[in-house]
Amino acid sequence: MGSNSSKISDLPKNEYLKKLSGPESISENDPFWNQLFSFSFPAPTSSTELKLLEEATISVCKSLVENNPRTGNLAALTKVFLSRTRELRLSAECQNHIFIWQTHNALFIICCLLKVFICEMSEEELQLHFTYEEKSPGSYSSDSEDLLEELLCSLVQLITDTPLLDITYEISVEAISAMVVFLSCQLFHKEVLRQSISHKYLMQGPCLPYTSKLVKTLLYNFIRQEKPPPPGTHVFPQQSDGGGLLYGLASGVATGLWTVFTLGGVGSKAAASPELTSPLANQSLLLLLVLVNLTDAPDIPNPYRQAVTSFKNTQDSSPFPSSIPHTFQINFNSLYTALCEQQTSDQATLLLYTLLHQNGNVRTYMLARTDMENLVLPILEILYHVEERNSHHVYMALIILLILTEDDGFNRSIHEVILKNITWYSERVLTEISLGSLLILVVIRTIQYNMTRTRDKYLHTNCLAALANMSAQFRSLHQYAAQRIISLFSLLSKKHNKVLEQATQSLRGSLSSSDVPLPDYAQDLSVIEEVIRMMLEIINSCLTNSLHHNPNLVYALLYKRDLFEQFRTHPSFQDIMQNIDLVISFFSSRLLQGGAELSVERVLEIIKQGVVALPKDRLKKFPELKFKYVEEEQPEEFFIPYVWSLVYNSAVGLYWNPQDIQLFAMDSD
Repeated sequence: MGSNSSKISDLPKNEYLKKLSGPESISENDPFWNQLFSFSFPAPTSSTELKLLEEATISVCKSLVENNPRTGNLAALTKVFLSRTRELRLSAECQNHIFIWQTHNALFIICCLLKVFICEMSEEELQLHFTYEEKSPGSYSSDSEDLLEELLCSLVQLITDTPLLDITYEISVEAISAMVVFLSCQLFHKEVLRQSISHKYLMQGPCLPYTSKLVKTLLYNFIRQEKPPPPGTHVFPQQSDGGGLLYGLASGVATGLWTVFTLGGVGSKAAASPELTSPLANQSLLLLLVLVNLTDAPDIPNPYRQAVTSFKNTQDSSPFPSSIPHTFQINFNSLYTALCEQQTSDQATLLLYTLLHQNGNVRTYMLARTDMENLVLPILEILYHVEERNSHHVYMALIILLILTEDDGFNRSIHEVILKNITWYSERVLTEISLGSLLILVVIRTIQYNMTRTRDKYLHTNCLAALANMSAQFRSLHQYAAQRIISLFSLLSKKHNKVLEQATQSLRGSLSSSDVPLPDYAQDLSVIEEVIRMMLEIINSCLTNSLHHNPNLVYALLYKRDLFEQFRTHPSFQDIMQNIDLVISFFSSRLLQGGAELSVERVLEIIKQGVVALPKDRLKKFPELKFKYVEEEQPEEFFIPYVWSLVYNSAVGLYWNPQDIQLFAMDSD
């Protein structure tokens, strides 16, 4: 580093880095810092080169760890950066490109060092390293200031107060990355951290007043999806004489270092995702999710979660409740549009889940939208491509649907939205279908996929709960959706018969061989019967509440009437079969009266006429099917590893050695 360009592999031998990490103390006023911060090198273009950068940083860090107690150079570096950040806003307004470029490079060095320090030592040891000064070996500052806390607060202020311009884009991204690094100690613990120095800094003291401003800034960064400025044009304007040394250096940063921030770390499924169009939006969202999912401190709730769960629409003029701290206003229309457009990423889906589940203002606003298809269709596409998604992304999408289906207005309105030519649905050409029928098709497909592949009871339960919530409001079901409901029941029926047969054969075999342990077919049978009953309740709910709106479902029932015969006398299903049996019998007799060789059109006509003639009081009333999503106890045990797996796979320009990670399995699935 310094005023000469170099390769990443040369960094451990770089004279400026060797001086920084060496045994010689460097004064805060030394011209060395300007030289150190005037660097450029060819950017990493692959995960291998990112790993090389990490390894180069480690060698410098080891030397710094050894010498810093004598030199205090880490504190000196930090103080130089802090002094520069105080002038950053003015420098941006004055277009002081050199100052901003050097300040960015200072932060980049600090971020690289911090990442290795946090991996290699405890937070207490890290805090101590920031107290060492240029004194006798091992001595440290007795001042009351906490330099590490001051650095973190400075990053918060940089993110919230620095205007976003072409020349400040990089440093804004780097500040957010540095905050993610600050909190990355969680990666190196198997258990969820419930007490942490970095958490304390953010939840108490000088950082706390910036809570709502920081959350609002990160949300707006996500909403705006600002793209990085074109390489080579955002640091210095081209001079007519071709520029001098400084232009060349800055141009090197523009075309070189910038790529560091647009490359993700090594990961699993996230590695195949398309190139990020807005690194600032991506990093902002990841940091926001990390902050929101920090555990509460003793007697102090997480202020970032409070902010995210209580903010209001800019058009809401009602006063803020005094009992709710850290609240603010944001444009809900812009937020809704961004959420609709960004659902291809895990983190955007997780944000949508968080807002729908925890922010009542957002949930009410979204459910009142007249263009819900813009939000629901991307969620359905996630579920439709279940084979290509990790299980957590699928769960989040499914829970979002479950939360939406808790609202009767939503369940009615989705059948009024007519869609044309759903190109991603490949099983059948759907030239025209309601959003409600498409939702049913995708959820049923997810159940069938789960039955044959993952066999996850939790997934089954949530899929069926969503269908059950909608069932009383089924309207004008598409014939294919009606067929798939009955086809799913057919599949469950066959599975039930197969398990029953296996249980019978196993019981017979046990009479001749008492030494062989029996498979637990009773439990399998219990699970499949529970699912079958749920399907029967869904069909029954539709028949009792909206029979006259669904001739296609009655047609499908009649076409596969033999399927239900075996369940008429089954003790587990007798009660719920009464209405289904009545509907099948009633319409079967009317079809017999209509004569033989009836066309599909004629059958549907008879069904529509019969619906009017069927006395409603003959259908037995059952309790309304309503399922509400309830978050499990200690949700942080799921969400914190999930969020950090997203950071590991998605954070731009950050690499962690997989062997060092202890929080989650490296497949992140």
